[in-house]
Amino acid sequence: MTLNLRNHLLIAMPGMGDPNFDHSVSLLCQHDEYGAFGVAINRPLDMTVGELMGQLAIEIHDPHIAGQPALSGGPVQPEQGFVLHDGERRWDSTLRVNDDLALTSSRDILDDIANGTGPQHFLLILGCAGWSPGQLEHEIKQNAWLTCLATPEILFTMPYTQRWQGAARTLGIDMNLLGVTAGHA
Repeated sequence: MTLNLRNHLLIAMPGMGDPNFDHSVSLLCQHDEYGAFGVAINRPLDMTVGELMGQLAIEIHDPHIAGQPALSGGPVQPEQGFVLHDGERRWDSTLRVNDDLALTSSRDILDDIANGTGPQHFLLILGCAGWSPGQLEHEIKQNAWLTCLATPEILFTMPYTQRWQGAARTLGIDMNLLGVTAGHA
């Protein structure tokens, strides 16, 4: 396989047609001969980090952290929690995306976030997205996705509602100017 899009963002094209990914931006955390795995980073849920951790009997005292929205990471395993975070530190179940970005799915990171010893920047995400071998490459050829390198600003600073347009702007593209159909030469 020549294409490896780990640490890249998938930006859904306007005419994608799949409501699970309409206007979505997903970070690819893994991409290899077995397929691809990622999480959406711009789909806030009607649930805060504090409410979600409260369901796990984890109390957060910092109102800024507790008030952050939890995100929907995709249609696969919507009950599975993930923490996308910066830093080199590892917890019990951490998948490195790059030297300063990781995805952790173990409870120990939630405890550390709650007591103020967790990562500096994080997103709490429920669910994920997955692609079988060759599926993502096919979808890209069919103009379902644009791709760009992930940046900390897009992942952790940019408002959720601006991430779709903001990620495309890193490529010099204004999504408002794109049609819903594409031609192939």
